[in-house]
Amino acid sequence: MKVPAGTTAGAAVAEAGLPSKGPDAVVVVRDAEGALRDLAWAPESDVEVEAVAADTEEGRSVIRHSAAHVLAQAVQNLFPDAKLGIGPPVKDGFYYDFDVDRPFTPEDLQALEKRMKQIIKSGQKFSRRRLDSVEAAKEELADEPYKLELVDLKSDVDTSEVMEVGGGELTVYDNIDRHGEVVWGDLCRGPHVPHTRFIPAFKLMRVAAAYWRGNQNNQQLQRIYGTAWESKDKLEEHLELLAEAERRDHRRLGAELDLFSFPEEIGSGLPVFHPKGGIIRRELEDYSRKRHEQAGYEFVNTPHVTKDTLFKTSGHLDWYQDGMFPAMHLDEERDANGELRKPGVDYYLKPMNCPFHNLIFRSRGRSYRELPLRLFEFGSVYRYEKSGVVHGLTRVRGMTQDDAHIYCTPDQLQDELKSLLGFVLDLLRDYGLDDFYLELSTRNEEKYVGDDESWEVATEALRSAAEDSGLELVPDPGGAAFYGPKISVQAKDALGRSWQMSTIQVDYHLPERFNLEYTSPDGSKQRPIKIHRALFGSIERFFGVLTEHYAGAFPAWLAPVQAVGIPIADEHVEHLQRVAKSLRDKGIRVDIDTSDDRMQKKIRNHTTQKVPFLLLAGGKDVEADAVSFRFRDGTQINGVPVDTAVNALVDWVQRRENASPTAENFQAGTA
Repeated sequence: MKVPAGTTAGAAVAEAGLPSKGPDAVVVVRDAEGALRDLAWAPESDVEVEAVAADTEEGRSVIRHSAAHVLAQAVQNLFPDAKLGIGPPVKDGFYYDFDVDRPFTPEDLQALEKRMKQIIKSGQKFSRRRLDSVEAAKEELADEPYKLELVDLKSDVDTSEVMEVGGGELTVYDNIDRHGEVVWGDLCRGPHVPHTRFIPAFKLMRVAAAYWRGNQNNQQLQRIYGTAWESKDKLEEHLELLAEAERRDHRRLGAELDLFSFPEEIGSGLPVFHPKGGIIRRELEDYSRKRHEQAGYEFVNTPHVTKDTLFKTSGHLDWYQDGMFPAMHLDEERDANGELRKPGVDYYLKPMNCPFHNLIFRSRGRSYRELPLRLFEFGSVYRYEKSGVVHGLTRVRGMTQDDAHIYCTPDQLQDELKSLLGFVLDLLRDYGLDDFYLELSTRNEEKYVGDDESWEVATEALRSAAEDSGLELVPDPGGAAFYGPKISVQAKDALGRSWQMSTIQVDYHLPERFNLEYTSPDGSKQRPIKIHRALFGSIERFFGVLTEHYAGAFPAWLAPVQAVGIPIADEHVEHLQRVAKSLRDKGIRVDIDTSDDRMQKKIRNHTTQKVPFLLLAGGKDVEADAVSFRFRDGTQINGVPVDTAVNALVDWVQRRENASPTAENFQAGTA
């Protein structure tokens, strides 16, 4: 679409007959350089542009940023002394930070929503105005100290969330009412929707404390989060997704299903697993061990603490000390007079396993015939996460990593990466995750070690392996660790949310620092390449992700209780006990409910506990040597002969079906 010189983008959109209302309404355009422009933009020469609709990610982002402005206007209407921080669009919504005398209450949010609806209904126009100079900006913003700070920092500020400045000029967006009066304004680089009625659906979600510009040494502000969409239907869809996510919250389900807890006496981010959670965890680990054994991995074990020398050699103390628990100063010896006889040594809880595995490799001479050498450990590590970021099992301070380190020759690198990525994806599929994309994290130019050539070889080897997988590959510039690039496997759960799962990193640096060598076919000493690989990331995090993915209704092979026998009356207990013995003999975890509760309450209780198979027995079942199946979804199969029932249930578990059993999908095994 062409915008003629001197004509507004909005006029060109109208001339082209493009939508101006509804979910597909055009809200901004993208110019030839890729910059988003308001519809009021009028280029000085003819230019080709692309229309950006409300129902695209970029369109939603513009709507959300405009909603953030409306929120800020509403806050200053109701709280005139409020000072403005920043208000960017973020994933699925927006926020705005305010300096106010007291925290916002739920009642405040209701009042602000009401005021925002009034502003939106009034159809205020967003009008861009360029400020002539920094001095002019400071004069206009004299009462907004946080905006003044951004003006001074405009040439050196992260513009990914700071929408106020950027693009080489200072601009204000005025909100103009239907009488042409400026009723509010905000320092902003834009773009915005043409007027407030282009914000058809929004909701304020919550309030949180936030430090100005993310620095805990700065003033603490009040942050209001909201969401905005191109239609009321999309807003309702999003709110239902959030409600479902709340129902699936692993912290809630962990308590309801008696899987794990976080005792205050132990400390933040340090979970304990209860017997039922312990069963699930054991099954996760045991199957992983089996698959690693089949793939030629060798199991190792390393201690939880080490002298600081190890992390000085690896370089982790230089880069990650702030994320480690403080050192324990030990082994100091003094004589009877208090004179130092032997200096002490700093010991650290280990935050990662890789330096330990280097010592195992270096413990004796290695031949090229041993490579690739694949070392694997379920290793407990500890990281001092700030209390504000600790979150259930998905962000903890004590975790168990399923850590593998592969040492290989340069000629083996490409095949090993390709094989390794296939192994990782297949194993994740076995646990029920099957919607993936890959992320390639490349060098952070301000935080890396090693030479350009090795980084280039490592990055291209990972890129090639990722492209061979056939999965979407998304760039992550600057996201690599200091010692090498990585591929991250991003898995989508049942709600479509993405979680970072496995990581694969190529490392030329640590073999150099630890002087790792192998003897090549010509007898010379050569340096191996090291591949770091965590499949789950951590057992704890993977446990939390699977809990939410399955909404606590784990597949039968992972379920802590796989079957419960429910007698209709006491005289049917003995029959179910015989059935249970047959199941236990074949490795099935089964209980009999002999409580005084009525049968329907027993069914309700165990369905609530997400037990995959309920085995019911009454007089007719006992007489026919049969049981009836009741499933989580309420469906039922009646009168199945015991031998058939046992074999069908055992077969379902042993083949590790990830679907929840129902009368429909289980019927064939009982026919």
